[in-house]
This record gives sequence, structure tokens and C-alpha cells, in this order.
Amino acid sequence: MSDDDSREQGVEFGEFEETMEEIDYPIDNDELLEQHGDDELELSGEPTTLSEVLDPIQDDEQTYETEEDLETMVMNMVGDDAVGREGYSDRGGSAESENMEEERDEQESF
Repeated sequence: MSDDDSREQGVEFGEFEETMEEIDYPIDNDELLEQHGDDELELSGEPTTLSEVLDPIQDDEQTYETEEDLETMVMNMVGDDAVGREGYSDRGGSAESENMEEERDEQESF
């Protein structure tokens, strides 16, 4: 498996990608963290553990029925942590600076 196969939206699943495929589903959050909480993921190039990502879940009965359920929850829990620079656009500048330019142009036209 290439690195590109285990990366999704700023999250590098790495070796945990294969682990997710091998888990005996359904599995509840507590059991998952007990067995795999120390497994590492990368968020924007920074290592983090599965526990760090999923510990904040308040639902004591959270269960993952499939690998896709688990992957979706990880993606939901990392949110903006997985994104590089906020407001960044690879289209020549940051989205924020483009918005500021548009606002300035609108104000100047009045």
C-alpha cells in the first residue's frame, strides 16, 4: 500500500489503515481504544494516537459497525486539526486574502 492510499483529507492513517481492515466489527469505542489506542496517525505531519483523536467522544455506547464507520468518526473528530494552514488556497494566495481584496474592491467602487 502506498502512502497515498492511507492518506485522506490531511490524515495519514499509515499502518493503522491495515489495522482497521483487520478489526473484528462491530467494536465499541472503549474496546477499540483499549486494543488500539496507542496506534499512531498523522495530522498535518504531526504524530498523534488514536486515543488522542477518539477520547473526546462522550457517547458511552459509541460502536463502529464497519471500517467505514470508524474512518468517518476519525475524520469527524480531527476536523480542522487535519487541515494545514486555514484559509490557504493553492490557487495563488490564501482564500482569506482574496476575500479581503474583493471587499476592498467593493468598498472602493462606492
